[in-house]
Amino acid sequence: MTLINDVKTLISKNIRDYGMYIALFVIFLIFTILTDGLFISSRNISNLLDSAGYIAVLAVGVMLVIVIRHIDLSIGFLAGFLGAIAAILLMQHGLPVYIVIPVILLLGTIAGLFTGFLVAKVGIPAFVATLAGWLIYRGAILQVTEKSGTIIVQNDAFNAIGNGYIPSIMQISGLHLLSLLIGVLGIVFYNFSAISNRRNKIKYNFQVVSKQIFILQLVFVSAIIAAITWILAGYNGFSWTVVIILLVVLVYHFLTTKTVLGRHIYAVGSNPEAAHLSGIDVNKITFIVFGSMGLLSALSGILFTSRLQAATTTAGTLFELDAIAAAYVGGVSAAGGVGKVTGAIIGAIVMASLTSGMNLLGVGISYQYMIKGGVLALAVIFDVMTRRKGN
Repeated sequence: MTLINDVKTLISKNIRDYGMYIALFVIFLIFTILTDGLFISSRNISNLLDSAGYIAVLAVGVMLVIVIRHIDLSIGFLAGFLGAIAAILLMQHGLPVYIVIPVILLLGTIAGLFTGFLVAKVGIPAFVATLAGWLIYRGAILQVTEKSGTIIVQNDAFNAIGNGYIPSIMQISGLHLLSLLIGVLGIVFYNFSAISNRRNKIKYNFQVVSKQIFILQLVFVSAIIAAITWILAGYNGFSWTVVIILLVVLVYHFLTTKTVLGRHIYAVGSNPEAAHLSGIDVNKITFIVFGSMGLLSALSGILFTSRLQAATTTAGTLFELDAIAAAYVGGVSAAGGVGKVTGAIIGAIVMASLTSGMNLLGVGISYQYMIKGGVLALAVIFDVMTRRKGN
């Protein structure tokens, strides 16, 4: 009974962190039952994660933008525009992939830094500055695709980013061996980092959960990683899109939780004036966060174009709204200062799961928009209620 009470207390105190995981579990359970198991099939889960890739990386970036109390509406068409530039460089100028990708990522970063300049130095509200960017990049994508229309990308290496899978060493009972090994490594890495983190907290007299709860957490997360690995290994294994998402999560989770930069970002988001008075360069943080947003927009554009194997005139449409919705569903606070990288990824998967499940059930697109809008509204209401409770 003590363990159960500890679990209840832990969930109650951290409902903001655990709420999205509970919601994702409920969504998976409902759609699995309603589709007679089709939703949880290896093929569907693999397609679901791949289709969520370009929104997931955008959600990570926009989560940080919202954490510092700004917004970026330009990211959708920036992603679409840079995806079109990548297609042009590949197909019309014949540049190799290993040149095109760094160039696109650099262009995205420069575009993000310019937005950061307008917000931090010129003092233009982020909503207005990025709305201008939305219009400019919308016009730019129409301009570069005006003559050719849709640009078909016939480059196997580039298209593999959005459609390919990691190589298979060999198959064991129909399972992708390399994916299984990566899953095992992921479990070992998670357990090692969690134990190391707990030891450091104990060393510096920080509060930690009981040993029983800690072991339960390790078993639970390890089981989730094992289940996802098993499901994906039953199809074609980990796709390159999933590998890129995992790399983005690792890098940004490290930056936001283990570095001074991460602490400064949350300090600026919690109280910009107090952060400034304590010596934090708020403008520099704004630059970095918007530059990061531009970089991830470029990555999103690459993922989308490679998955579609083409650049279209409508690429990027509503990407920004999907990413913002994913960030809020993932637990970022509208008041700033609160949000996690893992939460943004889970939020993107929640939204993609809703789309996938409703498509399998044959739900009309009009109802899909209304249902996803309702989920977003519930996420924001949940944020407001938990903040009131915290106060």
